[in-house]
Amino acid sequence: MLMKFCPKCGALLMPAGSELVCKSCGHKEKGETGLFREVTKKKAVQIKSDNANVDTLPTMKMTCPKCGHHEAFFWTLQTRAGDEAETQFFRCKKCDHSWRKY
Repeated sequence: MLMKFCPKCGALLMPAGSELVCKSCGHKEKGETGLFREVTKKKAVQIKSDNANVDTLPTMKMTCPKCGHHEAFFWTLQTRAGDEAETQFFRCKKCDHSWRKY
């Protein structure tokens, strides 16, 4: 993803619809199609690709509570306060069951 900066104040331009907007001074520019994609909490993030040959997440030895398979993809997210540990998420490589560990 290409980052663009405000020509007036030098702050990072943020996507807003089809424009790039400076949160500091209010400068607006037309965004280029395909340059960015706005992600909101309402949209789901796809973790597994439709192409089964592409594994983009790291794997580890972890027993699936659903099927008992011993290998899973994993990722982490900060789901609580910043001073608390991150949440670990796992997805079984065999049955696609997902679970988390606090």
